[in-house]
Amino acid sequence: MKNRQPLFHVVKRENASLGRQAAAYFAAVVLALAVGAVLLAVQGVEPLTFYRQMFTMGIPGSRYPWRAVENFIRLFVPLLIVSLALALAFKMRFWNIGGEGQFIMGAFWAAVAGMQLGESLPKPLMLLVMALCGALGGGLYGVFVAALKVKWGTNETLLTLMLNYIALYFLQFFAETKGEWNFFLDPESARPRFARFPDSAQMMTIPIGPFNLNLSLVVALVLCILIFIYLSYTKRGYEIAVVGDSPNTARYAGMRVGRIVIRTIFLSAALIGMAGAFHVSSAGVMSASPTNDVGWTGIVVAWLAKLNTAGIVVASLLITVLQYGCQTASTTYPAIDSNFASLLQGVILFIVLAADFFTRFRLAVRTGKEGTK
Repeated sequence: MKNRQPLFHVVKRENASLGRQAAAYFAAVVLALAVGAVLLAVQGVEPLTFYRQMFTMGIPGSRYPWRAVENFIRLFVPLLIVSLALALAFKMRFWNIGGEGQFIMGAFWAAVAGMQLGESLPKPLMLLVMALCGALGGGLYGVFVAALKVKWGTNETLLTLMLNYIALYFLQFFAETKGEWNFFLDPESARPRFARFPDSAQMMTIPIGPFNLNLSLVVALVLCILIFIYLSYTKRGYEIAVVGDSPNTARYAGMRVGRIVIRTIFLSAALIGMAGAFHVSSAGVMSASPTNDVGWTGIVVAWLAKLNTAGIVVASLLITVLQYGCQTASTTYPAIDSNFASLLQGVILFIVLAADFFTRFRLAVRTGKEGTK
């Protein structure tokens, strides 16, 4: 009987050097930008001019360039922290798709603390309380799914996905329901509208000339260092890697896998909740949709960086430049809306993933006669 072999089959490459991968990623980004240039040209937009405004974020020639940097930081910090937090879960092969919901719950409970405590605490202590409330709110929302998985083996992807929508509609209830009990809303507004936080609940800034450095950026960079040390040089970080590689091996080595899963997912979700707290504190007001899709974009960033801490910093920076730069450049061109950033981000992701595949594998063509069985 003839053994039919496929004409093409995938073969793993022997050597996939770091330099080769970097060159492939660079070529992929250039190709994606070329595709974007074609889409821009079809709509009557000069691609080089658009890209120049996008990558410079409209700073050259602006009367207030520092404001662009301040707004950029407000977008960059949540994405960086969420991406780092998701990488913790993904390293353990726990597919946490609930970043959106955990971010919302962290923002919600931080806002509760900010609105209820008001001016009763000094600003540094108030911000610390908000960060802790946000971390606890997001952490408990995530650890609920981890506990179900450990106890009954439930599907964490499905549960975290559904909990995103529960959190969103929970927040929208407070955004749309007027009543004396609803302390979130501005009582002087005829329609439901969130009230601004007290001054003590708004994020501290460090003045550098006309520029105000958001303190959350400093905290985010410190978190990057701490997470790198945690994963690379601590016993708990090693346990995450072992459980992600093989839970059975971890059990054989005497590790308590269930406890490691719950601990790690609580940490992951708590960091996401803290990012939500930083975001609403920086904005100074709650929002019915505060996430800016950071929970979804964080997944993209984490995988683009291959769950590497330094890579996540770089990828977060580039994605934020892409998003904020597109928003800025699109104000000059009525034919282009801010959603072009999402389209270009998707093209870049698809081509980079294809480049990553072909740096590690190659397509082999069957040669010679078919064998017999």
